[in-house]
Amino acid sequence: MPPPLYQVKAEFFRMLGHPVRIRVLELLQNGPLPVRDLLADIGCEPSNLSQQLAVLRRSGIVTSRREGPTVLYALAGGDVADLLRSARRILTVLLTDREGILEELRQTDDPALSLDPSPHG
Repeated sequence: MPPPLYQVKAEFFRMLGHPVRIRVLELLQNGPLPVRDLLADIGCEPSNLSQQLAVLRRSGIVTSRREGPTVLYALAGGDVADLLRSARRILTVLLTDREGILEELRQTDDPALSLDPSPHG
C-alpha cells in the first residue's frame, strides 16, 4: 500500500529543506546552468554541491545532460519555478505582517513591550 499523500508531501518538502538546494532551484529558473556557474554563485564546496544536486536529481525535480565535458542542470518542469514564486509571495506576506507588528510594538507607550533597548523606553 502506498504511503498517504500527506506523508509524500512532507518528504517532498524535506527534500527542499536545504539552503543550497533552494539556491540551485532559484538559479535554474533562468535556464540550464553548468556546475561551474552554480559553484561560482553559491560558493559552497564542490562536494557539497554535488551531494545536493544528486538529491535534486533523484527526486526528479532537476535533470542533467552532458554537453561534451560539461554537465548542464535544469529544472524538470515549470511547476518548480511556480512553487518558488509562491513561496516568495507567502514569505513576503508573512514578513510584511511581522514588520507591521514590530512597528506597532515600537510605537507603544509601554516600555515593557517596546523593542527599543534604550533606557528611556
